[in-house]
Amino acid sequence: MTLRLLSAYVVPIFDRRGILSIASGVLIALSFPTPGFSFLAWIAMIPMLVALEDSSPRTAFRIGITCGISAYAFILYWLNIVLTQYGHLPWGVSIPVYLLLVIWLAMFYGLSTSIARIGELVGIKAAFTLPVAWVAFDLIRSFLFSGFPWAMLGHSQFRTLPLIQIADLAGVYGITMLVVLANVVLYRAVRAVSGAGISYPVKSAMVLLILFTGTLFYGFSRLNEPATNSSKPLRVALIQGNIPQDVKWSPEFRDKTVAVYERLTREAAKDGVDLIVWPESAVPFFFQDDLLQAERIRNLTREFNAHLVLGSPAHELRNGKNIFLNSAFMLSPTGETTGRADKLHLVPFGEYVPLGNIFTFINKIVAGIGDFTPGQQAVTLDVGGTKLGTQVCYEVIFPELARKYVREGARILVAITNDAWFGRSSAPYQHLSIAAFRAIETRTPLIRAANTGISAIIDQNGHIRSMTALFVEGFRTGEVKPGNGESLYLKIGDAPALLCLLLTAGVAAIAWFKRNPDKQDK
Repeated sequence: MTLRLLSAYVVPIFDRRGILSIASGVLIALSFPTPGFSFLAWIAMIPMLVALEDSSPRTAFRIGITCGISAYAFILYWLNIVLTQYGHLPWGVSIPVYLLLVIWLAMFYGLSTSIARIGELVGIKAAFTLPVAWVAFDLIRSFLFSGFPWAMLGHSQFRTLPLIQIADLAGVYGITMLVVLANVVLYRAVRAVSGAGISYPVKSAMVLLILFTGTLFYGFSRLNEPATNSSKPLRVALIQGNIPQDVKWSPEFRDKTVAVYERLTREAAKDGVDLIVWPESAVPFFFQDDLLQAERIRNLTREFNAHLVLGSPAHELRNGKNIFLNSAFMLSPTGETTGRADKLHLVPFGEYVPLGNIFTFINKIVAGIGDFTPGQQAVTLDVGGTKLGTQVCYEVIFPELARKYVREGARILVAITNDAWFGRSSAPYQHLSIAAFRAIETRTPLIRAANTGISAIIDQNGHIRSMTALFVEGFRTGEVKPGNGESLYLKIGDAPALLCLLLTAGVAAIAWFKRNPDKQDK
C-alpha cells in the first residue's frame, strides 16, 4: 500500500524533475540539526523550483511531494528507533508507519507548490504565492489530526539570533516566509544569469532586501534591549537522571531511580537554589500514592529550602471514572504539594490510541499505565510569587500552549521531557531547536529538564545559555530572570499565518474562475 502511494504521487526519481526534487529535499534535511547546516535552507529549494518550470499544477504537486518525502525521510529517520526499540514493532511494520507519516507531511509541500503553479498560470508571481502558501499549509499541519509542527523551515535558523527575533511578531511562520521568499528570488536571479529566459526578479528582490534588512534591524534592536522586568531572578537547578528507558518502569529499579535524583539534586543544590526541576516521569510511580518514596523527595525540598517540580503519572476521578494523567507536581520548601499541572496535548499512539474502541489490536508505546487523558486546563505553578508554565513531553512544539500559559500569568516556561525514546539520533537536537522559539514568541525564558538530555536554559531571546550532553548523568544550574509577558504574538497569535491561509484560498478561488479546461498536463 505504501509503495503504491509513493508511485502514485511522486515524480520518477531518475527523471530530471525527480532528481532536482530529491536534491532540494536532501538540502532541506541537512539544514536541520543534526548536522544543522542552517545556511542551506536559503538555497535548498532552488533545484525544486527549476523542476517546477513549465509544469502543470498536478505535476507541481508531485514535484513538491517528492521534495517533501526526501526531506522528511532524513529528518524523521529516528521514528524507527522509537517504533522498533521501544514500541517493539517489527521493521516490516515500522517502515510503512514511518513512510506514511513522511508522505503525510510531504503532502503539504506538494499542496504549496501546486498552489504556486496555479497562481503563476493566472498571472500571480510565485514570489508571492509560494511563501504565502507554504506558511498556510504549515499552519494547517500544525493543527490537523492532532497536529505535528515539527521541522518547519524557520526552525532550522534557531541559532541565528538576530534573524529569529521576529518570532515575537509572527511566530516561526515569519522566518519560514522569509526563507521561502529568498529561495524564489535567488532561483530567479540564477536562472536569469544562466540565460534561461527568465527575467531578473527586480521587484521581489527589493521586497526581500527590505524585509531582510528590517528583520535584522529589529533583531539586533531586541537583542540589545535592556530587561524591563524588575522581578528577582530565580536560581534554578535542572536535573538529568539519564535513567535507561528499558528499566525506567521496572519496580525493582524504583529505589535506584530515586537515589540517582537525590544524589544529583544534592550536588546541584549545595550552593543554594530556588527551584529544582526533574524531568517528565522522573518518578516512575504514582507520587500521590507511594507515601514512603514521596517522603524521601519531600525531605529534599526541606533540606535545601527550595521548590521542586517533578514529573509523575497521576490519577483522579472524573465523571465517575478513574483516569490517568501525565503530570508535573510542585512541592514547596516545606515539602507540601502546592500544585499540579497536567499534560494537555497527548501523543497519539504513544499515550493513547485514537479510536481505541475500534482499533483494539493496537497498543500504545508507553508501557506501564493505561491510556492517558489530557488535562482540562492550563494550570500555572507558583514559585515564591513567580508563575511557571509547565509543558510535558513534546508539548513545547505547540506554540499555542506556551502562549496559553503566559497569558495565564506564567513568567518562566518549564519543559520537562523524556527524550530517551529517540536514542542517539538527531531528534533531541531538533526538539531543542523548536523549544527556543517558544521563548522568543512569548518573551519568556524557558528551562528544560530531560531524562537523557538535552537539558538547557534558554533566555527570552532564544539564546541557549547552558545545555547538557546526551545520555549522561548531570545537571545545569543558573539564574533565570522572569520574562515580562509582553509580545505582539501573545496578543494576536497565529493571525499572520491565518491571513496567509485566506490569501492562499483566494489564489485558488481566482484560479478556479479563470481556469482553462483545455490546459494539458506537461
